[in-house]
Amino acid sequence: MSRFRSTFALLGTLFITCLASEAEQRPNVLFIAVDDLRPEFAAYGADHISSPHLDKFAGESVRFDRAYCMVPTCGASRASMLTGVRPTATRFVSFTARADEEAPWAKTLNTHFQDNGYRTGSLGKVFHAAADNAAGWTDKPWRPQRGHYQLPANVARTDQKLRGPPTESAPVPDDAYGDGVVVNQAVERLQDLAANDDQPFFLAVGFYKPHLPFVAPQKYWDLYPPESIKLPDNYQVPENAPAESHHTWGELRAYQGIPKKGPITDATALNLIRGYYACVSYTDAQVGKVLNELKRLGLADNTIVVLWGDHGWNLGDHTYWNKHSTFESSMRIPLMVRAPGIKGGTHTAGLTESIDIYPSLCELTGLPIPETVEGKSFVPLLRFPERPWAEAAVGRFVRGDTIRTADYRYTEYRDDRGAGPRKSDMLYDHRTDPLENINISQEPAHAEIAAALNQALQAAKRSTVSGKNSSP
Repeated sequence: MSRFRSTFALLGTLFITCLASEAEQRPNVLFIAVDDLRPEFAAYGADHISSPHLDKFAGESVRFDRAYCMVPTCGASRASMLTGVRPTATRFVSFTARADEEAPWAKTLNTHFQDNGYRTGSLGKVFHAAADNAAGWTDKPWRPQRGHYQLPANVARTDQKLRGPPTESAPVPDDAYGDGVVVNQAVERLQDLAANDDQPFFLAVGFYKPHLPFVAPQKYWDLYPPESIKLPDNYQVPENAPAESHHTWGELRAYQGIPKKGPITDATALNLIRGYYACVSYTDAQVGKVLNELKRLGLADNTIVVLWGDHGWNLGDHTYWNKHSTFESSMRIPLMVRAPGIKGGTHTAGLTESIDIYPSLCELTGLPIPETVEGKSFVPLLRFPERPWAEAAVGRFVRGDTIRTADYRYTEYRDDRGAGPRKSDMLYDHRTDPLENINISQEPAHAEIAAALNQALQAAKRSTVSGKNSSP
């Protein structure tokens, strides 16, 4: 009998050893999240932006040209992506959304990787709230302790009820601002991970810029002379857009010097655009430092790198200064993936949703995909970027549910945060109107298309609300 027990003990030890060995052989994951980053930099065809490090990374990765967030506000977007669960009228609604409170039945991405032998870490802004699913991080989540401003006049401002000015340029080093401190911590963490490589790692690094306020070292502002800045081509409210689509962009109005009502001056608008560009270049430099350190440490060849923006941002588009809408400029995000064995320097037009990142990382690392995940792995697109893919990407914000196909964006607005009676809708033909300047949903010639997209949108909503992933 003792011989059998010894045999079973030996088999158990071998099984555990095999699992440990398998975990050690799995690729690492470097997950880079950037707040409010539009797909507007050189790698996406915007040559007016200086982004050499993002461009270099694009040349080594697969660039997704039609990737979309689930909700254009940070907390909800991140909670949805990190659970792989779709938002509803009552789930993942606002910037304060938390995955552990609104979908406690869903295993988050970091928890899943930790449960499967990965050392997980969070630096900077990953979840909106640092305490959200904190137990899923092997190392305690870390965030920089830095104020927004460096200029003495801004630091010592008298009106503390407002957030301070929306822009700042200061002759300071990169790590005077928070993202530079994030990079310093990321470099130290990567060095520690390289020195203690007994298990694979999942390291999430979240950058705060180009989120408001648009503050960055002066050298990044100098990349954009004031005379080079222009207002967007769609600096007007879309023709025939319903009242439900309009926004007063309260986020920006909380800053000093911004009027409480009405439009801003052209001079203010141009300065905001310049500040946003400066912040993109500042973030680009920080991303480059992390990727360069990954390579210097010899970790790049066995590390999957995902760079993802949590949502877009209206940089004067439609006269809006916010992300809180269902226009293309709010919903479309940058997404680039570099992975071992995947050919880099390619791009895909496949329609992709941010909740697809979770199952894709599972497939790339050989982990099972939890049943609660509603996204679809895009690994086939990584291997064959031109293959046929999804017919639509859906998302929502408060009262509006939106669907994007290859040719159209359709949005339906309802009362009661999208759960009540229908109020209005929008339809834009991206073949002829990529800037979404004219709502054609009420034109008889497009009634059939609007109706078909509305049906597809309702089907997607029913699948989410009544499916196995619905909140109990």
